[in-house]
Amino acid sequence: MKKIALLLIISFLYINYTSAQNTVGLLSYDIAQSYQGYTLIYPHNQPNIYLLNNCGEVVHTWEDEENFRPGNTVYLRDDGSIVKTKRDASVIDDEIWAGGGGAIVEIRSWENDLLWSFELNDENARLHHDIALIPNGNILMLAWEKKSNEEAIAQGRRPDLLNQEVLWPDYVFEVNPNTDEIVWEWHAWDHLIQDYDETKANYGVVSEHPELIDINWDTNEGKSDWMHSNALDFRPELNQIMISVPTFHEIWIIDHSTTTEQSAGHVGGNSNHGGDLLYRAGNQQAYQMGDSTDQILFYQHDAHWSNEFIPNTHPFFDHVVCFNNRVGEDFSSIEIFETSWNMYLTDYQPFQGTFPPYEFQNTITHPTPTDFHSTGLSSAQLLPNGNVLSCSGRQGYIVELTPNNDLVWEYVVPFMQGQPVEQGTVLELNDNLTFRAFRYPMNYSAFDGKDLTATSFLELNPNEEYCDELVATSTPPIFNVSLYPNPSSDFVHLSWNTGKIINIKITDTMGRTRVETTGNGGMKYLDISMLEPNVYFITVDDMGTRKILVH
Repeated sequence: MKKIALLLIISFLYINYTSAQNTVGLLSYDIAQSYQGYTLIYPHNQPNIYLLNNCGEVVHTWEDEENFRPGNTVYLRDDGSIVKTKRDASVIDDEIWAGGGGAIVEIRSWENDLLWSFELNDENARLHHDIALIPNGNILMLAWEKKSNEEAIAQGRRPDLLNQEVLWPDYVFEVNPNTDEIVWEWHAWDHLIQDYDETKANYGVVSEHPELIDINWDTNEGKSDWMHSNALDFRPELNQIMISVPTFHEIWIIDHSTTTEQSAGHVGGNSNHGGDLLYRAGNQQAYQMGDSTDQILFYQHDAHWSNEFIPNTHPFFDHVVCFNNRVGEDFSSIEIFETSWNMYLTDYQPFQGTFPPYEFQNTITHPTPTDFHSTGLSSAQLLPNGNVLSCSGRQGYIVELTPNNDLVWEYVVPFMQGQPVEQGTVLELNDNLTFRAFRYPMNYSAFDGKDLTATSFLELNPNEEYCDELVATSTPPIFNVSLYPNPSSDFVHLSWNTGKIINIKITDTMGRTRVETTGNGGMKYLDISMLEPNVYFITVDDMGTRKILVH
C-alpha cells in the first residue's frame, strides 16, 4: 500500500509539473546569461507588430487593420518610429504575386501615427520581402520587375526554363521619404551573362565572369520568381548593399556609390565595377565553378553585416551572419564568416576565380539540431554579450544561445494562422510563421521616455507566474566574482567571496574549452598568455560567466 501511495504521489507531482510547462510564449529563461532587451516580432497571417520583454510580455503594440499582412519586415528606428512593410491580405487579383510579396512601406510613430507611405504593386513591379534603412533617412527597397518570355529569350534565357508567361528578376531602388523621389536604382537585368545563344550580346564564358549573373541558372523550376531575393542590408562605411538570393544559394554585394547610370553598366563607383557584383559567396556552381561539394549556403535568409549594436571588440564584428535554412535535411544553422574585402584595394579579392569563404568561421546549431529547422523565412542576430538570437520561421520558434551553446531563452509565437491560442496548445509546423525576430538593447534611444510597462501576453490563458518561477530557479547564487585587468595579455587576477574550491574554465567564442583549472581561498592569478587575441569567457563554477578581451 505504501508503494502504491508513493507512486500516486509521484504521478501527481509529475502531472502537475508537466502541466505547468509552457508550450507557447516563453518556454525557458536563464536571466543570468540571457541578453536583456526587447524583442520585436511581426508574425505572419495577422497585421500587428509586437515588442516583447524577456518574460514574453507585450510592452508595446503597433496595430493595423485586419485586412493587412506583413510584407515582410519591420525596423525600429532610434527615434522610436518604425519602418514597416505590408500588403493586403487578398492577392487574388494581383498581377505579380509569390511568397514574400509586399506592396507598401510605411513610417509610423511610436504612437502608431502614419508619417509616410509608399506603394508599389502593379502589373509591372511589386515590392517584396525586405527593405534597408540608410543613415541619411532614405530607404532601400527590393522589388520584382516583369519581363516577358520574349524579353528573356532575347537575353539568352533557355526556352525550356520558362514555365510561366513572364520572368520576375529583382531590382533594388532607393526612395527619399522627404521628396517621394526614387534617387537610385540597380537592376539585376543589366548584369546578365549566358552561354546558350551565341547570337546574343551577353554571350560569354560564365565561369570567367563571376561579376555577372547567369540567366540560365535556375533552381525554381522555371517559375517567374526566378531569384526570390529575401534580404537587404546596407553598410554605410563602404556604401555597399548586400542581397540574399536564396535560389542561387548565394549572397551578393553591390556598390551603392555609383550613379543610377553607372549601376546599369560595368564601370564607375568606388570599386570601379559599376553595378556588377563586387562579391558573391555560398555556391560556386551558380557561376559554373566548383561542384555540389563546394556549396556552403542552402536557401539562406537574413544575410547581413553584423555590426549593429555589437561593440567593435566583438570577435565577429563586421562579419556576415545568416540563417542557413536547408543545410541539413532536418536541421538549420546560423553561419558567420568574413568576406574577402581588401580595404587598400577597395575591392573584394577572388582566389583562383572564386570568392571565399570556402568554409564558415563559425557555425551555430541548436543543442538538439533537429528541434530547429525551417526550410524558409528565419533570422539570426549577434547580440552585444556574445549570444545569438535566432528565429526558426516556420516553427515560430525563437531561441537565444550562448557561445557555449547553452539555451538561455526560448519563445514560441502563440498564434495559429494569425489567431492567438491558449497556453498549453501544441503548434504544428507553419501554424505560426514568423519572418524574423530582433532584440534591441534596453538602453536603445528609441526607448527613451517611453512607457515599457508589460500590458499583456500574446497567448490566451497565460501562466502569469511562469517567468518568475524561471528567474527564481535560474539566478545563480550571489557571489562577488571580479577580474582585472580587462583587457589583458598575460595574467588576470580572479577573485570571489567564498573560500570553497571552485572550478574555472575559459572558453572561446566557438564554445571550445581553452583553459581548465581550479582555485580556492577566494582568489587566483590566471595565466592567459597562451591565448590568441580575441574575446573569451571565464566561467567560475555556478557563480556566473565573465567576458574578457585578450589583446
